[in-house]
Amino acid sequence: MTKQIYDFSEGNMKMRDLLGGKGAGLAEMTNMDLPVPHGFTITTEACHDYQRRQELSEQLLAELDQSLSALSRLTGKQFNGSDHPLLLSVRSGAAISMPGMMDTILNIGLNDQTVIALAELTGNERFAYDSYRRLLAMFGNVVDGIPEDDFDQILTDTKIANNYESDLDLTIDDLKEIVAKFKNLYENYDHGGFPQDPKEQLLAAVNSVFDSWNNHRAQIYRRQNNISEDLGTAVNIQEMVFGNYGEDSGTGVAFTRNPSTGEEGLFGEYLLNAQGEDVVAGIRTPKPVSVLKESMPILYEQLLDIAKKLENHYRDMQDLEFTIENGKMYLLQTRSGKRTPTASVKIAVDQVNEGLLSKKEALLRVEPESVSRMLHPEFEEEDLRQHEILTTGLPASPGAASGQVYFTAQDAKQASDNNKKVVLMRADTSPEDIEGMIVSQAIVTSRGGMTSHAAVVARGMASTGVVGAHELEVDYQKKVAKVKNQLIHEGDWVSVDGTSGNLYLGRIKTTDATIKGELSVLLGWAKEASKMGVYTNADTPKDFQKALDFDADGIGLTRTEHMFFKPERLLQMRRLILAEDAAGRKDPLKKLLQMQQGDFYEIYKLARDKEVTIRLLDPPLHEFLPHDEKEIEVVSKQTQISSEKLKDRIDSLKESNPMLGHRGDRLAVTFPDIYEMQVQAIMNAVVRLHNEGVEVSPHIMIPLTNSKQEMAWVRNLVVKQIDRVSTENDIAVKYTVGTMMEMPRACITADAIAECSDFFSFGTNDLTQLTFGYSRDDIGSFVPAYIKEGILPVDPFQTVDTEGVGELMKIAVVKGRKTKKDLPIGVCGEVGGDPKSIEFFEEIGVTYVSCSPYRVPIARLAAAQAHIRSVVNEPQFEKV
Repeated sequence: MTKQIYDFSEGNMKMRDLLGGKGAGLAEMTNMDLPVPHGFTITTEACHDYQRRQELSEQLLAELDQSLSALSRLTGKQFNGSDHPLLLSVRSGAAISMPGMMDTILNIGLNDQTVIALAELTGNERFAYDSYRRLLAMFGNVVDGIPEDDFDQILTDTKIANNYESDLDLTIDDLKEIVAKFKNLYENYDHGGFPQDPKEQLLAAVNSVFDSWNNHRAQIYRRQNNISEDLGTAVNIQEMVFGNYGEDSGTGVAFTRNPSTGEEGLFGEYLLNAQGEDVVAGIRTPKPVSVLKESMPILYEQLLDIAKKLENHYRDMQDLEFTIENGKMYLLQTRSGKRTPTASVKIAVDQVNEGLLSKKEALLRVEPESVSRMLHPEFEEEDLRQHEILTTGLPASPGAASGQVYFTAQDAKQASDNNKKVVLMRADTSPEDIEGMIVSQAIVTSRGGMTSHAAVVARGMASTGVVGAHELEVDYQKKVAKVKNQLIHEGDWVSVDGTSGNLYLGRIKTTDATIKGELSVLLGWAKEASKMGVYTNADTPKDFQKALDFDADGIGLTRTEHMFFKPERLLQMRRLILAEDAAGRKDPLKKLLQMQQGDFYEIYKLARDKEVTIRLLDPPLHEFLPHDEKEIEVVSKQTQISSEKLKDRIDSLKESNPMLGHRGDRLAVTFPDIYEMQVQAIMNAVVRLHNEGVEVSPHIMIPLTNSKQEMAWVRNLVVKQIDRVSTENDIAVKYTVGTMMEMPRACITADAIAECSDFFSFGTNDLTQLTFGYSRDDIGSFVPAYIKEGILPVDPFQTVDTEGVGELMKIAVVKGRKTKKDLPIGVCGEVGGDPKSIEFFEEIGVTYVSCSPYRVPIARLAAAQAHIRSVVNEPQFEKV
């Protein structure tokens, strides 16, 4: 049967999956002859076995006895020994670091007899009883579930009664009394008393560490950090070394570089006369590790030397845990240190310059999503700590913003016109709200998912957005929102964190961020290392300029319908839709033509030689129409159509399922003059720029194509307009006409569609919607439950479903390129900026991805990583 316990001398850094990160690190340091206390690791496979059995196996128990005997021989101490007791630490350690999420118990092996033996052996009775009270508290909390506060209260009461300032003031008599009171707690909780048998303590501790893999905080941490539930934890059993021995002892944590800034140099904290948990718990204020240079210069130099060796060995910034016992240094842990995104990027770039890493290795070191937090405004940490979270929704669009709450687009616009910073708070949003959305610092809704209208528009405008904040109740009549018992009135200040989804009352200071310094260098390397292009979804020059600031390769998707929602355009669009014949559509089309060609001119002018793909009108016509009585009255006056006739016309356009109805290229077939107007607007902009000496090659995308016949019909309509304008202006224009692949049928018949399509671009939002049969605006009511229950691994609108949607995409890629070998294929749906999805797109041969402006750098780094991993067997680094 597979071995389940490894001595530290038997492992190495490559055994992370089996020994966990901590166990692999201890083994590697042992092999490097660094001062590591002796010990052994129970494997993650043993954890899986325990979870299946719900008990420790006979094999593991036998191996544990053998390992304890071997450890006794190495240390010259006896477990439960009366003269030289062997005391142990029992600590968790998963393959991916989860700091503080699972359990640890120190000083295993102490009891009423061994504490006396330890006191006599060391001549330090205070130290012995201090260690015993620590074991009683940790064991009681971790194993028996006795609240930590109960133990803390006894300590606090003793210190108050004696006017002590610190735990260090406790006398031997105090500690003996505390030990007695701690033991009584076990009786009070009816746990049958603290186990005096060290072996019983050890087995209970191992069980508890294995159980802690599934505790609530560990599960939350794994979900937050996308760590697999299947990894399991190892258990590290190690000879105790004591930082609480006296004033020449201590414990601390050190980083080989500053984890906040990435600056080179030893950074950390330590406490004298303490055990490791004291530093983490914040019971006492630690000193900077640099103070050791003065108080213990020899040990400081030793720590400095060890830090340098470990960083050079691992070729990454290390997080070290150390203990000093009687003036001797011991290492208890090394791991790749957690760091801020800024520090992560700086360290990666610096280590390339120092010769520790190649550029490709540096690119693999930085989590793409972490770059997102460097590009949006962030709340100042100090100010943020002064505010409590009001409620939490879905983090729809990153950033941090504060503003005064308004509940309608009209009120938000008016407030903005009066120079107020605005947060638009609604149950949900519609195109009618676009003016209010445009002027808002942040958009908050109580309903909707990550691809709801509010979410998509917020990301497209690079506005901070939180959606699906279900605790939020919005009352439009009273102009108030309620969260639990907290009322938010119109004009109240709130702060919105679109990265975490948190909402706060009040105004929180923010800091701005741009691409500069080391991040600029890293993204330059990413562009060199990528095969896949990274484009942006942009509907306005402002959006496009932000994407260009982030070095986008061009525009992969301009959604022309978003250009129609400004008030004067919305009116003409409504006149167009409400017209009963081609003659009635003529005037609004003429006015819209003038507006659209100006839009296209500005975008093309900004693009210069970069590609711009413009998608022709896609959404259902009903989205542009008024819905309530008040709106209908306004539109009636604007269009000079009676309310009754207007209602009849609106009713005639209603559809049972508009997302599957009269939209996309179906509009071209029924209202060809709409698409003709848009193509003419594109070509008029091309001609104008040609006359200014700028050549444009338009890329026109037809949405919702279902078949070769449909694509051919609409393509012919588009090409006729291009040829007509080209001939009239005596210019030759290079152009492409492609299709948005968002229908399952289109994927299956892609070889035929490719005969009349110059490129494909996957619209993964609709493709996912139609493949799953999910309405992307309504998934918030059930998808979170599906993810929690393991029915879905992730939200398929955020990360591509490789088994279903992905298979359809593969079919389309293979069939499309069977017809046209070099067919360009893009992705412009929501998942175009998702790193996991990008890895899949690299695998199936996608040419480029297109995403919202602020996700361009994330997609760029993800594309580089995907290509590096696909070409060479680069080392996989620890996730930090």
